[in-house]
Amino acid sequence: HVQLMESGGGFVQPGGSLRLSCAVSGFAAVQYTMGWYRQAPGEQRELVARIMPDDTTNYLDFVKGRFTIARDNARNTMYLQMNSLKPEDTAVYYCNRVTALVTWGQGTQVTVSS
Repeated sequence: HVQLMESGGGFVQPGGSLRLSCAVSGFAAVQYTMGWYRQAPGEQRELVARIMPDDTTNYLDFVKGRFTIARDNARNTMYLQMNSLKPEDTAVYYCNRVTALVTWGQGTQVTVSS
């Protein structure tokens, strides 16, 4: 049964940090290019970071240097470490494959505000 379960979101002040987790079941995340996406209110969902099977990573320019994507193959879990958070990072964050998308999880809300 393919399932993606995001967690770790919350409310944080500007400059703060959060670590998101994506528990993957039903397939091996290491075999796919996996990504973290976000969707702000009224906006389209966008890919902010991705990690390839060979551990190559890519980031949206706006988050480069602040966010780090990682994968724990033994746990079949993907992470997004978010530092120096800005109000503009406020969104619901989702994980999924970058190609051959599977059913989206519920996402995890990140709110950055003073």
